Amino acid sequence: MTEARLVRREGAVVEVLLDGPAHGPAIVLLPSLGRGAEDYAGVVPLLADAGLRCVRPEPRGIGRSEGAMVGLTLHDLAADVAAVIEAERLGPVLLVGHAFGNWVARVLLHDRPGQVRAIAILAAAITTEIAPEIRASINGSFDMSLSEAQRLAHLQRGYFAPGNDARVWLPGWHPPVARMQREATAATTERAWLRAAERVKLLYVAAAEDSISPPASLEALQAAMGPKAALVVVPRAGHALLPEQPRATAKALIGFAQS
Repeated sequence: MTEARLVRREGAVVEVLLDGPAHGPAIVLLPSLGRGAEDYAGVVPLLADAGLRCVRPEPRGIGRSEGAMVGLTLHDLAADVAAVIEAERLGPVLLVGHAFGNWVARVLLHDRPGQVRAIAILAAAITTEIAPEIRASINGSFDMSLSEAQRLAHLQRGYFAPGNDARVWLPGWHPPVARMQREATAATTERAWLRAAERVKLLYVAAAEDSISPPASLEALQAAMGPKAALVVVPRAGHALLPEQPRATAKALIGFAQS
């Protein structure tokens, strides 16, 4: 049964959802751009059954999480997650970031290395640059003024592999949150945090048919992120990954946690 708690820090309140054995190894799950903790709903029961304590902080502006939505950097968003790790006395955690969430995860490792024992990034852009034509489909997914058919076309092009049902992601978008997160990313001008795999082991769970972040080779991944990076490629999945292949994603994360 999911527990929900509020963690308060100066200038912010973070709602956190907790599943799995209270004293199991902690895995902290961060969602993608403008989306919330519900994206991990298909994965969490599998992780909890494997004995992991699943911790899902909601981003500012989703659920009961709140705080300033302008004038932020990725360091501020990472500090929200750090406050949860500290309040729940989790110790060094396995930190997981899906898509945009991977940038928050890597910044948290840079800022608070003692809180992170390893990182897994899911369908993640290695850099913060995204091709303009793909960004157009990302923007279209958030545009609630478009028809359902138009939004589905953007979702299918940007997020889902051919044959997978993009309708599952029609809901769950938070445009003000995405705007805040994009502004925070643009305001984070230093790049020392990008090479996370210099410090800790890092697993990149790539989606084989990801049009936003096509899978890199292991050599390219290690060149960009550091020598401690490992790669798993999940077939029949696009950038959404979690609703498309929850069992394969959970298997990769469980194996990494147990290693």
